[in-house]
Amino acid sequence: MSTSHDVVIVGGGHNGLAAAAYLAREGLSVLLLERQDELGGATVSADAFDGMGARLSRYSYLVSLLPQRIVEDLGLRLRLARRRYSSYTPVPGGDVGLLVDRGDAGATSRSFAAVGAAGDLEPWTRYYGRTGRLARAVWPTMTEPLLRRSEIVARLGDPILAEDFLERPLGEVVEGTFEHDLVRGVVLTDALISTFASAHEADLRQNVCFLYHVVGGGTGDWDVPVGGMGEVSGQLAAVARRAGAELRTGATVVGVEQGGVTWTDDAGMSHRATARDVLWAAAPAVLDGLMGREGERVEGAQVKVNLLLSRLPRLREQGVAPEAAFGGTFHINETYSQLETAYGEALAGRVPAPMPAEIYCHSISDASILSPGLRERGAHTLTVFTLQTPDRLLDGAESLDGARADLERAVLDSLSSVLAEPIEDVVLRRPDGSLCVETRTTRDLQDALAMPGGNIFHAPLTWPWAEDDDPLDTAARRWGVDTAYPGVLLAGAGSRRGGGVSALGGYHAARAVLESR
Repeated sequence: MSTSHDVVIVGGGHNGLAAAAYLAREGLSVLLLERQDELGGATVSADAFDGMGARLSRYSYLVSLLPQRIVEDLGLRLRLARRRYSSYTPVPGGDVGLLVDRGDAGATSRSFAAVGAAGDLEPWTRYYGRTGRLARAVWPTMTEPLLRRSEIVARLGDPILAEDFLERPLGEVVEGTFEHDLVRGVVLTDALISTFASAHEADLRQNVCFLYHVVGGGTGDWDVPVGGMGEVSGQLAAVARRAGAELRTGATVVGVEQGGVTWTDDAGMSHRATARDVLWAAAPAVLDGLMGREGERVEGAQVKVNLLLSRLPRLREQGVAPEAAFGGTFHINETYSQLETAYGEALAGRVPAPMPAEIYCHSISDASILSPGLRERGAHTLTVFTLQTPDRLLDGAESLDGARADLERAVLDSLSSVLAEPIEDVVLRRPDGSLCVETRTTRDLQDALAMPGGNIFHAPLTWPWAEDDDPLDTAARRWGVDTAYPGVLLAGAGSRRGGGVSALGGYHAARAVLESR
């Protein structure tokens, strides 16, 4: 069976849906093909605990990089809750922690003093003033054709700022700015989200990751999607459908070439869809595989653990309320030295101990993801996201189930080590008696979402601009969505500026298609 369209989009995550919405609203005939039985990819909400009444953002969890321009263009009615607290970081083995309270500068100052880092408070303020300048310069360029590096540097208007964040390993800057090991670690964490790196990598992949985590919205804030992450993909799908896009699930693409794709449905029937443009809103390595090319290994570096709690756990620090500590990002065993040690352990093939990780509690900012019964009981969700845990740690495992269980145990032990009680004491149980804990490794993401190596960015992050000598002679190159394959554009997280829940990959691909017509 063969059909003809203006555009075929492969991948029904939020990027593919954004591209479908933009192009269908311009009157183009759009067919979107999604391998899974539901749309949304990694931006879905799910009943992860068998009817317990919590609908979690199963894979992705916070929003920072979604431009207001896309929200307004597509008429999305998303509500994003701003978190008052930036972070809380317990001192490993101690009874105090660093609470960064954006609503109370005095409380933040006292907390710096309590952990022995009073001298780092002023450098902290100055440092994030500098990243704010970086964000305000870079963020507006994300919805425009790629600028060149020299143009970005000119926009910054500060050669030292450019050198520190764009040319020197981040570790040099962090070590030269802060004295306290814990403060240094809090800063470094943003450079290591699903990025396996030392603070001193010469290729600066840690700097690139850090940039993406401090530029969102021009402020670097990471907000809670009210209703869960499924609201993002759900609203994008609704806009695309209303505009006339055809969205097919259970559709596996088995061949791609200039002028169309071949795909099979759930019944195993083969179909051919022709189109002038094919937008690849999935991982680039999967496209390469279909084309018979084998590239370098793509590797994520995280374990994600979702938990449903009867209540928030007690802290060792008596003067900080759990609602404040878990109201922002809760850092576990993430001092600077711990992060660097964990990198070395993982590089040697060992699971880091203790496991560095950070926690996000959706239900404090948005209780709508919980049933009325859970809300009345004071229940909460926690999402734990580990650092320095690369996919290679699963190489040679006798079974994925066993490896997953070991990693889950390491995460729970690390979390319990900074609390006043074991985390298991407050985890709810299913009717069968099992704990409400869901663990997703890089291999689970690879199997479920076709993300090679479990890399949530689909491919290594790249600077969000073109180098001065890069050719920008086509619409695809100007928007950072070009591939080696004629007629095929990237439209997902693996495009030049597509990482995170941003819809930028889909937006840029749609702009390239429209510009070239």
